[in-house]
Amino acid sequence: MPTEPYIQPMHALNEAPILCIVGLTGAGKTHLAMSLAEHAKSIGLTIELISMDSALVYRGLDIGSAKPTKAEQAAVIHHLIDIMDPTEVYSAARFAKDAKRLCVEIRERGNVPVVVGGTMLYWRAWAHGLSSLPPANPEIRAQLDEEGKTIGWPEMHDKLAKVDPETAARLMPNDSQRVQRALEVFQITGKPMSKLLSDSPSEDGREGSAIPSWINLVSLEPSDRKRLHLNLDKRFDEMLAAGFMEEVRALRANNGLHADLPAIRSVGYRQAWEFLNSEIDAEQMRYKALAATRQLGKRQLTWLRAIEGRKTFDPFNPEELKAALDYCKHTLKK
Repeated sequence: MPTEPYIQPMHALNEAPILCIVGLTGAGKTHLAMSLAEHAKSIGLTIELISMDSALVYRGLDIGSAKPTKAEQAAVIHHLIDIMDPTEVYSAARFAKDAKRLCVEIRERGNVPVVVGGTMLYWRAWAHGLSSLPPANPEIRAQLDEEGKTIGWPEMHDKLAKVDPETAARLMPNDSQRVQRALEVFQITGKPMSKLLSDSPSEDGREGSAIPSWINLVSLEPSDRKRLHLNLDKRFDEMLAAGFMEEVRALRANNGLHADLPAIRSVGYRQAWEFLNSEIDAEQMRYKALAATRQLGKRQLTWLRAIEGRKTFDPFNPEELKAALDYCKHTLKK
């Protein structure tokens, strides 16, 4: 049975570790990376940023994904942004290959690669490789989609709990994409996804996994959750004012797009799509989008807390934010 490729990280022993900036959504990862790039330029170095974000790869998902502005992209080279149509699917395996290739190419140009983003499944694939899970089966996926629409994803989550309680325990009942994938894996293999992951020869990026020696990991983790939530609320309202709904309406004009594609499942876009389908009202859309954003942050934090040895900084503490930048600057000297 063909499987997803196992990505084995490679790194020359005589090279400095690659800096990777991760953290919760809204924690200021892009700001830190841009500040570092500005400092690098002042000492004669050129940083090229590699985006580790599952929404930024898609063209047309600009406002709702908080994509770096045109000015930011003009000031610093960004990779893996706007490389896919939203009708397409970009995988963690492809990110791992692309990121590894880009790191080599950037260094061959004499520049410094910095990976920045919060899609932790991409982190796992890049840092630890992928376990031997079967590739997607379109027929089974379509059947699960129909069943999910009929009985609802919380009921599908209950079905998953009966065959793979370990995976179900870490998924939200309405996380249709991951619930569907876990059920699909079970139907294809007859084995729970949790069992296949535990049998994998690679670390899965959770459960106390260590950071590979070829990566230097900086994590932005706000201690004041209330302030973070207020910032996220403000950011979403600013997105609405900047034309987010018009952006989603433009996406809906593409007949090849539908609600089950990964691009449209992105936080914010899914809820806006439901609103434009008259499934929810504007108040419900805002509430559900903000709730989904907070849930994303919780999942990111769960991943991050399991990674031993990460350098953690609170971006809401001015002294720690400066320490984070100073630490990143120090990595440039190695």
